[in-house]
Amino acid sequence: MASLQLCLPFSSTSRFRYRPVRCANERQALFNRIAPVYDNLNDVFSMGQHRIWKRMAVSWSGAKSGDYVLDLCCGSGDLAFLLSEKVWPAGKVTGLDFSKEQLSVASSRQNLLSKACYENIEWVEGDALDLPFSDCFFDAITMGYGLRNVVDRRKALQEMFRVLKPGSMVSVLDFNKSTQPVTATIQEWMINNVVVPVASGYGLAEEYEYLNSSIKEFLTGNELEKLALEVGFSTAKHYEISGGLMGNLVATR
Repeated sequence: MASLQLCLPFSSTSRFRYRPVRCANERQALFNRIAPVYDNLNDVFSMGQHRIWKRMAVSWSGAKSGDYVLDLCCGSGDLAFLLSEKVWPAGKVTGLDFSKEQLSVASSRQNLLSKACYENIEWVEGDALDLPFSDCFFDAITMGYGLRNVVDRRKALQEMFRVLKPGSMVSVLDFNKSTQPVTATIQEWMINNVVVPVASGYGLAEEYEYLNSSIKEFLTGNELEKLALEVGFSTAKHYEISGGLMGNLVATR
């Protein structure tokens, strides 16, 4: 496990505690490598559909004007930008990720887009398993394509539960581990015959080959609901979207 000092390179005035980032070296390195082309590849692989899925995830979070919200494993910032539109003008968005390169892309996009509501976003380099926030701090939490990649999913959900206010919701978007053989076969075929070949054109075939194994090692919708309830959430519902290729867990503290 790697230990990397938490820093807030994109904010001079932080409200949060410094903590070390502990994660698997190879996972952190992988997301640093794909950061420069991550957004372009998402558009190609999903034919733009990922933008719809992310809007659904933000809607399910229940975020509203004036809320303080967290986008966990924020990557290049897609969900954080959508959240900022929901909570503006009085709210605040914190985007947290363990990848410096992804945060650098997110910060650059924030400056380039220059939208007024995006000024309420703060980028934090941190660990999803050891969040540098106080208990019951956030009004809503989103997580896009992150839970599948953390080394301890139970701990990640426990941390989300801890920093979420009572009655508030988390919305977790990711690939769906389907229990339907046809759906699982289609998903695997698309990764092997579309995603990996396209990624190879960017010299990133190896980085994207991990998708199949990560999905197979992930939890089904029922298992995600069960885990969320076990860590303390009062309700949990997993929704299959895009024909069961993707899924979204919605849980209420």
